[in-house]
Parts: sequence; C-alpha cells; structure tokens
Amino acid sequence: MKVGILSCSPRCYSTRRLREAAEARGHEVRVLNTLKFAIDLEQGEPDLFYRQKQLSQYDAVIPRIGASITFFGMAVVRQFEQMDVFCANTAAAIGTSRDKLRSLQVLSRHHLGIPETTFVRDKRDILPAIQRVGGTPVIIKLLEGTQGIGVLLAESQRTAEGIIELLQSQRQSVLIQKFVAESKGRDIRAFVVGDQVVGAMRRVAQGQEFRSNVHRGGRTEKVELDPEYARTAVRAAQIMGLRVAGVDLLEGKDGPRIIEVNSSPGLEGIETCTQLDIAGAVVDYLAARVDFPELDIRQRLTVSAGYGVAELHIPDGSMYVGKSIGESNLREKDINVLTLYRDTSVVPNPRSDRLLEAGDRLLCFGKLELMRELTPARTRRRRRVKLQPLPEDSGESGN
Repeated sequence: MKVGILSCSPRCYSTRRLREAAEARGHEVRVLNTLKFAIDLEQGEPDLFYRQKQLSQYDAVIPRIGASITFFGMAVVRQFEQMDVFCANTAAAIGTSRDKLRSLQVLSRHHLGIPETTFVRDKRDILPAIQRVGGTPVIIKLLEGTQGIGVLLAESQRTAEGIIELLQSQRQSVLIQKFVAESKGRDIRAFVVGDQVVGAMRRVAQGQEFRSNVHRGGRTEKVELDPEYARTAVRAAQIMGLRVAGVDLLEGKDGPRIIEVNSSPGLEGIETCTQLDIAGAVVDYLAARVDFPELDIRQRLTVSAGYGVAELHIPDGSMYVGKSIGESNLREKDINVLTLYRDTSVVPNPRSDRLLEAGDRLLCFGKLELMRELTPARTRRRRRVKLQPLPEDSGESGN
C-alpha cells in the first residue's frame, strides 16, 4: 500500500509516528506538504500536481490538516476523494469538525449528551442566552480555536457580557456554553479509529486552570472507558463522518457530555500516556479499508430518476409494529432498508426477520414517491418552557 501523509510539519511527533508505523508494516509512505499541491480540473480527469510535477498513484492518504490551512487542505483532500483515493477523513467531515457551532448543530439532533449551548449576535440576547444555559458561570468559546485557545470561563453575567462584547467588536463569533461544574477541570480524550476506541486518557487541569489540555499543562492518566462513554465517542465520530477522531468528553452527573470532536488528534499525549501503538491502529485501519474509497451518494443518485435516500419512522400504532422487515413488504415496494436505528442502537443492513418496534427509524433507499406514503406528516415538536428572570435594568416590575 502506498500511503501519503498530508502534513506541513514532517518532524512533529504525530507525523513521524504515522510514518514509522506505516514503514514498520512494509508500506511505502511519503509525507506530502499540503501547501505544495496544485489542483487541476478537467472533464473526467481530476488530477493533482505536487511541487510542479504530476502526482504519482497513491492508495490512501492520512490528512493532518492544521486549522490555519483548513480551506486549502480540505480542497486537496476533496481532490484525492474525486480521484478515488481512500482518505482517513473526508473533506466534508474535516470542515464540519473545525466549526464548533456546526459540530454541535449536527450532534444536537441525536440522542447524545452535549453541554447546553447557545449562539447569539445581538447584544440584547446575551443575558437571556446565559440564563437559558443555566446562568453563570459559563464557558465562552471562539468558533475556531484549538488546544484550549479561545476558551474562557466567565464567573459572572457582567464579566460574560463584557467578554462577548469585546470579542464581537473584533468580529469574533462565540458560543456560550453551560459550565459542567462536576467535571472539575477534567475531561476524557477518546481516540476513535473506525468503529472502536483504541485508546483513552483522562486529562486533569493543574492549579487554578480550568482547561485540561496538555498544551495548557494538564496532566494525563490512562483510563479504561465505561461502555457508555466508548459508545458515545464512537457514535459522535460516526455522526460527524470521521473515521479517525479524538473525541473530548466531560464526565457529567448525567453521563458523558461531548465537548469537541477533533479531526486531526495529536498522538504524542495519548501514546505517551497509554503506551499503546495508536499510530499503528490508524495504519492498520487504512490497510483494511483502502479498497473502499468514499462514495458521495448525492453524486451517484442523480442519475437514478425518482430514487433517493429517506428516513422512515415507525410510530406507535403503525401497521408495521410487530412485523418483520420481510413481512413489511417494503422490498416489494422497491424500498431497501439500509440501516435500522432503535434508541441509541444502530443496526446496519438489518436481517429480513428482524421485528419492527414503535419508535424505530429506518434509513431506506428506494422510489421516493412510494416512500412518501410511509413518511408521517410533520408534527410540531413540543418545546420545553424555560422561565427566565427579567434583567435587573428592564424597568418592569410585577404587581
């Protein structure tokens, strides 16, 4: 297997370890400076040039895209995808993971724990937003920050309002997030490769520092993950579309809370802490998946007139409850069940004898007109009512 590592820092620990792991397994490997590519576009012939020469054939690439070159790095990865080269992480997944707001928007519709978060632009919305996430103290985060940079703790409403106004005046977009006090300056980094956690460590902040990042002086300790935490980490990476990810979790009183999903997780901290060959696990995964490059379903489905992918819901009282997938006659209606979702469980390619239950969701491919008949009418979601105290300077009073 010929592997390319996309990295602007060939001597950094993560790049060096990935190269060593690939070479130790007999693979041909080369570190490619992401900024030295040129992207050529021609009908039916997507191509890449590297240092003014046409790039040779590669079987797989491992993107190590720094935050400062995200846009160009994503373009290079996307070009590899169009050339049917297997990419450890896709351009779309890297882009989603780099935007903290977008990441949380994607995760929020799924049954996974995340800290309550809000995003505002208008000054008048700041105080109500702080109240909605439970009041101060709150965490204030820049949308694009790494290694703990751009993460601030505001102990009071006045402090939070001042920080947010200052950042917004500098055209910085920020998130306001509930402070999970019980985490006590600790979090867990779970390193996900494919569908499993291959290593995990707990990071503990030192002194008065609330950020536990290793780059902030946090100490690390190896941890055996509780199955719930492992499932949450893997599911979060899958939802984001990442095959290789560092998932950061807070230990909340109600279970794991996802704070970030990183598409280019560093290897030094976790390998030093766990003494595990994490780089080797990444390379082994590539070798097993190299023959299955990413397929953009949207590009392929456009030639299938009237066909598409849809999610069908099995509500309570449905005629399908208690029937097997085979007995549902969906196949006879030109509808194929690709995946079954039940609570937090995911069953790919479910067997025809699996019984359907109320609340099941079926990801299906088939004739859209026929699937429309099985899609329930949209109902308005019942929302929680959050009572908020009036701001002190509102000038209003009760009777």
